[in-house]
Amino acid sequence: MNPAPLAPAASSRAALAARFLALHAQGGFVIPNPWDVGSARLLANLGFKALASTSSGLAFSHGLLDNTVSRELLLGHLTAIAAATPLPVNADLESGFGATPEAVAETFRLAGETGIVGASIEDSTGQPDEPLYPVAVATERVRAAIEAVRRLPFPFTFTARAENFYVGRPDLADTIRRLQAYQEAGADVLYAPGIASRDDIATILASIDRPLNVLIGVPGMTLTVPELIDLGVRRISVGGSFARAAYGALLRAARELQSVGSTGYAATAVSGKEISALLAKDPFATGS
Repeated sequence: MNPAPLAPAASSRAALAARFLALHAQGGFVIPNPWDVGSARLLANLGFKALASTSSGLAFSHGLLDNTVSRELLLGHLTAIAAATPLPVNADLESGFGATPEAVAETFRLAGETGIVGASIEDSTGQPDEPLYPVAVATERVRAAIEAVRRLPFPFTFTARAENFYVGRPDLADTIRRLQAYQEAGADVLYAPGIASRDDIATILASIDRPLNVLIGVPGMTLTVPELIDLGVRRISVGGSFARAAYGALLRAARELQSVGSTGYAATAVSGKEISALLAKDPFATGS
């Protein structure tokens, strides 16, 4: 029986944290989102510089709907991902697993013990009639989480998210107002998932003085990585789109087999040899 994975030692975590912060200062980079240890190892061995968790990918891998994973399950997942590679890991902590600033602070405190070196907080409520916290309330939640992570013995990268476009409230002015409030509260990185147009992204960039994370792999987003970097975007994530791509291939293969009885899907499947070769590489030895 394999032992449970351990969080990186404090000294190595401080180095990881410094590396992660430096990536944001050096220019634009892509941070892919694995959904389990296997996908984390594969992505690390492909040469990416950092990893981020995905709430939907994790949920789907456990047969659950997005935003229904327990905090305990997520913390165990983050511990495993952080221990699987030598890369900095940023966590999607969803809406903080609690409405109050105190609950959010506790979630970030616990997450800081898993081995991650950064995480994000959403300002969404999960309530269809009122999908966003008022700006003042959301800012207090951000401030409480930041206070919690600033007590950690390493420089934790804190990302604050304005969910307007993601929850069907595409108000650019309010998105900017929220991001500016979170910036003033001390966020290191800002993120407005769902923004897709070049003009909207440029307007946000001109309105903030922190690195911006942009989500790709979602409907409406047609800008390429080079185009986003040219705009001034510092961090580019894929969210759950890698996991959805993998599950899409699975469903197409299963439906072909079920409805037609053929195995044409196997012609485009990656070989076991290629996967094994990537997994056989020791990312800790290669310093991925």
